[in-house]
Amino acid sequence: MPEPGPPRPTRSVGPVPEPLEPLARGPLTPALERFAGGPVLAASAVAMLVLTTFSGVYGYHRDELYFRMLPPDLAYTDQPFLTPWLARTLTGLVADEVWALRIPATLTAGTAVVLIALLTRELGGGRRAQALAGWGYAGTASLLMFGHVLLPATLDLALWLAVLLAATRAALRDPRWWLLTGVLIGLTTWNRWLVVVLALAIAAGVLLHGPRDALRSPWAWGGAIASLVIAAPNLVFQATNDWPQLAMGAALGENNAGEVRVLMWPLLFLLLGPALVPTCLRGIRHLWTDPALRHARFLLLCLLVLLAFTFIRGTQPHYFMTPLAAVFAAGCVRLGARIESYRQLAVPWGLNAAFCALIGLPLLPLAVLGNTPVPAISPLAADQVGWPAYTETVATAHDLAVQEHGEPVAVITANYGEAGALARYGPEHGLPAPLSGHNHLHVLGGPDAEAATVVLVGHGRLATQFETCAVAGELDNGVGVDNEEQGVPVRVCHGPLDSWDQLWPLFAHLD
Repeated sequence: MPEPGPPRPTRSVGPVPEPLEPLARGPLTPALERFAGGPVLAASAVAMLVLTTFSGVYGYHRDELYFRMLPPDLAYTDQPFLTPWLARTLTGLVADEVWALRIPATLTAGTAVVLIALLTRELGGGRRAQALAGWGYAGTASLLMFGHVLLPATLDLALWLAVLLAATRAALRDPRWWLLTGVLIGLTTWNRWLVVVLALAIAAGVLLHGPRDALRSPWAWGGAIASLVIAAPNLVFQATNDWPQLAMGAALGENNAGEVRVLMWPLLFLLLGPALVPTCLRGIRHLWTDPALRHARFLLLCLLVLLAFTFIRGTQPHYFMTPLAAVFAAGCVRLGARIESYRQLAVPWGLNAAFCALIGLPLLPLAVLGNTPVPAISPLAADQVGWPAYTETVATAHDLAVQEHGEPVAVITANYGEAGALARYGPEHGLPAPLSGHNHLHVLGGPDAEAATVVLVGHGRLATQFETCAVAGELDNGVGVDNEEQGVPVRVCHGPLDSWDQLWPLFAHLD
């Protein structure tokens, strides 16, 4: 037996790098890692703190003014009841101030950050991937823009993610979650009927990629029935009122389609921010190539279907934002397995968040806002400017009308934003309740039969329906922001040429 030689010298290999998170692989499902509660909840808290800090810097968005003035109802001509109900409730119970109205928006955004991390976890993402998803999404334009104001799209941030999370859980792990998916879809119809398109895309994805046994599952059928039961009151309203939501969609498409079909493509880069686009591309590849995620490929189909729907219908350019966020979550799974340190992303993702905050939050002083491209990039900013000033102009015209023709003097606006502003700020100027033919406001009725004098905000084409009509002012926000109201003439009109029963239908319009 040979004698053992001298011990071999050991070679220094330096510090051992942090092990990479393994990519999920396997014929059935990806591994379900521990929830990264600390970093994800921290991201959610920071997002909510930032949104709260800036919640009242500019002013109400036009849609918020509209929602706060709508009377309680089960449904409206242009939308379901949930967002208007929240706006009405918060202004009545908490405070009639913009910051109070936006509390649900802040909470929704914080919830969405947690949900995107949970979706990443369902797709096989470890703690690092979940943290990347939460912090990355917290700094996106879509979350900051729609988390800043209370719109139907705001609630969709969380509601749609909850639907996709439940459906992913059901497809990959537990078919009982199809029941919750149906319940969530039904609840989401209380906010927007667009979720039906998302539900159909999920069903089509299951049919194409499985698990096809879900189509026979009592849990899936139970979910479908639950969604119909929950949506039933709104369905009844639509059916008994000649399906106004379809008419609303057609009107939006007719008015917006050309612009939407152009804007939707840059929004693919802007909603999350340019620096997160490579992660989305990783997500597409990950969902398509990982066999463990075959049953989650409906997420890709949801993105494609919503992109196609946005292009074809041409109603609004942001309808695909939540499926895009889901693809980003999938990309974070692969990214979390590739990077060795968060520092690798600190600069590009930090700059991305700063850019998104600039276009999504009221960071710029009003005095300079109109001289920047921000209002053009984000119309949400432009629509928060000028409402008290516009009200003062209308009040001046109203006083002039009273002096010339005596009481009563009705006030009719061209759109619900103007009507909402007058409903909020008009009482302190002695203005009567505003009237408008825009969307659901037309249903609420027009001027009293004996009204012989009106202040007409916009509606230039209808000035010919009166014996006299003279311009008494022009709306001006005073800061040079070019929005829908800027430069709109305000007229004092007297002597309607027909009864208000005949004239009021002329003021009706959907858009």
